[in-house]
Amino acid sequence: MIFDRKHIDNDGLITFYKKLLLPRLVEEKMLILLRQGRIGKWFSGIGQEAIAIGSTLAMEADEYILPMHRNLGVFTARNIPISRLMAQWQGKLSGFTRGRDRSFHFGTQDYKIIGMISHLGPQMALADGIALADKLSARKKVTLVYTGEGATSEGDFHEAINIAAVWDLPVIFLIENNGYGLSTPVNEQYRCESLSDRAIGYGIEGRKVDGNNILEVYHTINELAKDMRQRPRPVLLECMTFRMRGHEEASGTKYVPQELFAEWQKKDPLDNFEKYLLDEQVLRPEWVPYLRNEFTKLIDAEIEKVFSEPDIIPHIQTEVDSMYRLYSVPKQPPYEVLSNKRYIDAISDGLKQAMRKHSNLVIMGQDIAEYGGAFKITQGFVEEFGKERVRNTPICESGIVGTAMGLALNGYKAVVEMQFADFVTCGFNQIINNLAKTYYRWGQAIDVVIRMPAGGGTGAGPFHSQTNEAWFTKTPGLKVVYPAFPDDAKGLLMAAVDDPNPVMFFEHKALYRSISGNVPDDDYYVEIGKANIVRPGTKASIITYGMGVHWAIEYAEKHPEHSIEILDLRSLQPWDKDAVKKTVTKTSKVMILHEDTLTSGFGGELAAYIGEHCFKYLDAPVMRCASLDTAIPMNKALEDQFLAKARLEECMDVLLKF
Repeated sequence: MIFDRKHIDNDGLITFYKKLLLPRLVEEKMLILLRQGRIGKWFSGIGQEAIAIGSTLAMEADEYILPMHRNLGVFTARNIPISRLMAQWQGKLSGFTRGRDRSFHFGTQDYKIIGMISHLGPQMALADGIALADKLSARKKVTLVYTGEGATSEGDFHEAINIAAVWDLPVIFLIENNGYGLSTPVNEQYRCESLSDRAIGYGIEGRKVDGNNILEVYHTINELAKDMRQRPRPVLLECMTFRMRGHEEASGTKYVPQELFAEWQKKDPLDNFEKYLLDEQVLRPEWVPYLRNEFTKLIDAEIEKVFSEPDIIPHIQTEVDSMYRLYSVPKQPPYEVLSNKRYIDAISDGLKQAMRKHSNLVIMGQDIAEYGGAFKITQGFVEEFGKERVRNTPICESGIVGTAMGLALNGYKAVVEMQFADFVTCGFNQIINNLAKTYYRWGQAIDVVIRMPAGGGTGAGPFHSQTNEAWFTKTPGLKVVYPAFPDDAKGLLMAAVDDPNPVMFFEHKALYRSISGNVPDDDYYVEIGKANIVRPGTKASIITYGMGVHWAIEYAEKHPEHSIEILDLRSLQPWDKDAVKKTVTKTSKVMILHEDTLTSGFGGELAAYIGEHCFKYLDAPVMRCASLDTAIPMNKALEDQFLAKARLEECMDVLLKF
């Protein structure tokens, strides 16, 4: 192994050696603790440390790094105390996730490190968003994100690189190619000779280096980063290395040919660098045991300090309160000027005013710039706000949701338009496992709104008509809103953008141009989580939201003799339990109406709550009226039959006869 020191002086080389030695000794200690049964799991990076250390030292201290679970050296090179890391691994209160997540599944703004989730690929798009924020702010920074050779088969890998290429984002995509994805060798993972060659297909630069040579890794990334700060662009860097331990210790290494261990043992990054420093007389032989002894004493003391910490005492309210960042809508003076606006115009108005209020707000989606979006909600936005903040995206929902999260991590707000709510399936993992869980896991607010044009009634068929709010209402960490009127649409949207928590904002497509109402012209906020009595009544209550509100109004107007109270929930997560209880207490008969399918629709949650908490007020069973348990058809007659509206009259007749 040939080392090229270039401009690094002797003190610098000694620093590199210490940084390389420390994580190795921590790992050796962890393996001892594992054998002793004092810890339960460990993902070893022994043999790969040169990549983590070389790359981290090449980055500026305030530049973000997004590592994987075998990159202990990233954390130690950024000088995170061993005790803090050990507390994280042991699930102690002093850990970064306060016992809520494991190993390196955390982030820390103090050290500009954003950890992975177990799904491996999604963090690459986060790097895009972080880099985009830096680029928009003209900060001249580079973002470094790790992935393994196995994860390069995931769609998230390709989406993230394509976004970075199209937008010239300063991201170094670093592939640690250690030969195995758990037990699957590279010949079963891909067919190209080198993963770095994939850069050609994205029109970006690709490099391949010896990942066990700390100086080669350092110099490559240092030179790339310096140039990328001046000329923003992505680079794909493949670092060749080998994993000397199992995927995690329990999995073993029997699937690996033993001759590979002998071959790569000769390439051990620490042994070779130590030998080089001794040969160059930079490091004296007597220093080696001294440094090892000093580090070992430090590690032992730091670890035992954590073992002596008390275990977490669970407290239900603490956990529940930790799912969302506290937020209250801004105080607003009484609004004086109102204009009659269509539902679609109220949404556009709210989004435009949010863009004016928040200079750090970026909106992204397919065809939203010059074209104005599939429904023309962002028409004219480019002229006022420019293409830097109103961004057409490639067709890659997962990548764009991840990019939105990256923007939020780096001081921005983001609104993503799903062209249709149905397409959200392609970004489901990012929403459910990244956006929703991050604040609970390590206290980082994720300031992202996902706009969801939803609903039937337009003959658009199974892939453009779903009202899929129930997919998200069961996911703690997300807020879900579904306005039925223009004023609520504007007020809830402005509140959603202002709110630091991720919000799924449902908009019914059939309402866009079919209803109008008076809407405040100024900034306007409706509190998320507060229901509204649309029509008072005494005989029975219809609890509903979205298009269901209009079906309920139509029914009530057709049957004035029944005195129907209509409660518009407006928000489904959180939802207004007090308002529900109040209307049930008042009328004693309840119909829950929604457009979603009956089975596992949100109405089931409402019915369960009412049955459990309001039973003594009921004069009839809680009833539900929902759409059929089928996919939504395109043909108008079939679609009309599918929708809940077709059965509302019949269902109300049954309820009112009790």
